Amino acid sequence: MPFGDQDRSLITVVPHTTSLRGSPFEIAVDVPFLKPGAFLVQGITTFPTVRALHLIGTLRSEVFDKVFEGLQRWLGHPPNK
Repeated sequence: MPFGDQDRSLITVVPHTTSLRGSPFEIAVDVPFLKPGAFLVQGITTFPTVRALHLIGTLRSEVFDKVFEGLQRWLGHPPNK
C-alpha cells in the first residue's frame, strides 16, 4: 500500500541473525539470499524508509507467513489455525 500525504514514510523490519540461542522467537526458515540463521521476532523495529539502502530480497509467501506467525506469538496474539 502506498504512503499517503498524512502518513509517515516508515518501514518495519524483523532482523535476521546467525547467532542462534534456541529461542522459540527465532524463526528459522530457508532464505536463499541470507546466510543460514533465523528471523528474530523479538527485535522488530521501525525506521524511516530513507535509511533503507537497498532491497536484498523478498520472502516467499509461505516463509513470510511463518515469520508473521512467530511475530504474532511474540506480541501475545497466537495465530488462528
